[in-house]
Amino acid sequence: IVRRIPRGRVMTYGQIAELLGDGYTPRTVGFVMHGAPSGTPWHRVLNAQGACSTGRVVLPHDKQQRLLETEGVAFGDNRRCDLQTFLWIPRERDLPRRKRTSKVTLFKKKSPPKE
Repeated sequence: IVRRIPRGRVMTYGQIAELLGDGYTPRTVGFVMHGAPSGTPWHRVLNAQGACSTGRVVLPHDKQQRLLETEGVAFGDNRRCDLQTFLWIPRERDLPRRKRTSKVTLFKKKSPPKE
């Protein structure tokens, strides 16, 4: 799933855990991402607040944010990106066959307010 995240977009640990199904938690996804093989775009996975959670694991501490910024992901003064703008919600066809599910309910973009 992580390898399918387009440049300039992000997913959250929780979003991936939900797509993977029972037995997966955001913390489990984070643990697995820490040991991801070379070439995996690990930097495109953020916490539920749109912030980097690798500060105590990756050196330099801001490496994840800098990698995302080179892809066009903008961070505010609070060091968070706007998930409404940058969150990638994979379509059914973007998911590997064994991971497809119609039960995914979280992380749908909010509709803009009606005027």
